[in-house]
Amino acid sequence: MLDTLDFTVFITYVIVLLCIALWISRNDHKGDRNTEDYFLASKSLPWWAIGASLIAANISAEQIIGMSGSGYAIGLAIASYEWMGAITLVLVGKYLLPIFLKNKIFTMPQYLEQRFDGRVKTTLALFWLVVFVFVNLTSILWLGGLAIQTVTGIDWMVGMIFLAIFSVAYSLYGGLKAVAFTDIIQVVLLVFGGLFLSYLALTQVSNGEGLFAGFNILTEKAPDHFDMILSSDNPNYMSLPGISVLIGGLWVMNIGYWGFNQYIIQRALAAKSIQEAQKGIVFAAYLKLIMPFIVVLPGIAAIILFPTLTKPDQAYPSMMGLMPSGIKGLVFAALVAAIVSSLASMTNSISTIFTMDLYKSIKPNKSQNHYVGVGRITTVVALILALITAQPLLGKFDQAFQYIQEFTGLFSPGITAIFIMGMFWKRTTSTGALAAAISSAIFSLAFKFLWPELPFMDRIGLVFILCILMSMLVSLMGKPSDQDTSVNIDTINFSTEKSFNIAAMGCVIILVIIYGTWW
Repeated sequence: MLDTLDFTVFITYVIVLLCIALWISRNDHKGDRNTEDYFLASKSLPWWAIGASLIAANISAEQIIGMSGSGYAIGLAIASYEWMGAITLVLVGKYLLPIFLKNKIFTMPQYLEQRFDGRVKTTLALFWLVVFVFVNLTSILWLGGLAIQTVTGIDWMVGMIFLAIFSVAYSLYGGLKAVAFTDIIQVVLLVFGGLFLSYLALTQVSNGEGLFAGFNILTEKAPDHFDMILSSDNPNYMSLPGISVLIGGLWVMNIGYWGFNQYIIQRALAAKSIQEAQKGIVFAAYLKLIMPFIVVLPGIAAIILFPTLTKPDQAYPSMMGLMPSGIKGLVFAALVAAIVSSLASMTNSISTIFTMDLYKSIKPNKSQNHYVGVGRITTVVALILALITAQPLLGKFDQAFQYIQEFTGLFSPGITAIFIMGMFWKRTTSTGALAAAISSAIFSLAFKFLWPELPFMDRIGLVFILCILMSMLVSLMGKPSDQDTSVNIDTINFSTEKSFNIAAMGCVIILVIIYGTWW
């Protein structure tokens, strides 16, 4: 539980963050905002703001609490999501991002309309809105409320309402720019607090004998939790099926998340230039390398320190009890920082898609100020819906992270297939794209019920291949649409600065060392 000093530290953090966000919002722009100002930060973000904001948006309650819970239940193998995400970011920065920036888009559905037609745009826009509100937003709020209840004793619903109001207070007026620049503070606090918690956890495991002694004790007492490649007899093999994690479906999930997810890619779309966007992507990749030490390691340490937890997702909040007074408030602030940053980022993306892809199509001749107002209303409505549905949807699950992956896994193969085919095969038609989207849900559900012993990650890879084949078949059977000539990968200049290539190679070498050590 937090004491008076902890609450003082936390309240100070809240006030400081709100003041900074308000200052950024007021000094950034005078008068009414247009849609580029509000949704894309006037396309003025530098690389360090992009990288920090990418990580702040990614490392939310579902990541910190959910992955720590998976670390408690599964072990270090769950870190594959983070470490392979670093490689994916490099690939996105080099090969995919230039296409989006060249086409000057606000949203991912807008790119699909340019490449295909309005049917594909509307279908995917509606899908993303449903997933963002009823899966991502609800999970962030629910796990955040659970964390606040565990640490402070405050009721989870009160905690969720506080988080929603806090995120609105610092992001509703300033839009993406206020979110991105305050994310820098959030990430510094998150990294410092997370690493310090891991240090205290390992020291506690070793009874004060030091960091490395605690780590050695963990590897001795829970050796199965340090297996990076799970064998087929491991009880968690269905979640992380051995070597296919490195060469199979996890690539599909990562490319879909980091490359084609409005919630993530919107920061890069707001960059000053392609060079700044790519530098920001690489910066985020390096930050991803240390995330397992922040979010997974405390969960593994909780096996020794709190072996009787009723739910794995209680691991991270329980570990915070190790903190001394004052520092506990700072680490709690770091956790809340991650939550509200993700909430603000998610609601900003929801409002962008709804306003620019759906509402503007219905009301095309309104003023820029009108569209910004619609975006702000959308933000509030989305949070209210998430507050109402969070507990019924997520209250019965032990590991929220696995639940999120399972649900989004129904559609991720098809979405990734649509973008890959649209970018790299000019012959792909709009009907072929829709066939991939529909096939993803059908194949995923069919395999889930007819082949239940097929691991989740293998199912993702198999469905992705089938969606590619279905898109090719339908495209070859039909006539190319007029939209099919707007984007050709051969016209994109992929020349990249030497510094980007060097940084990317360094990231790869670090990952090879990591996997080589724990293989």
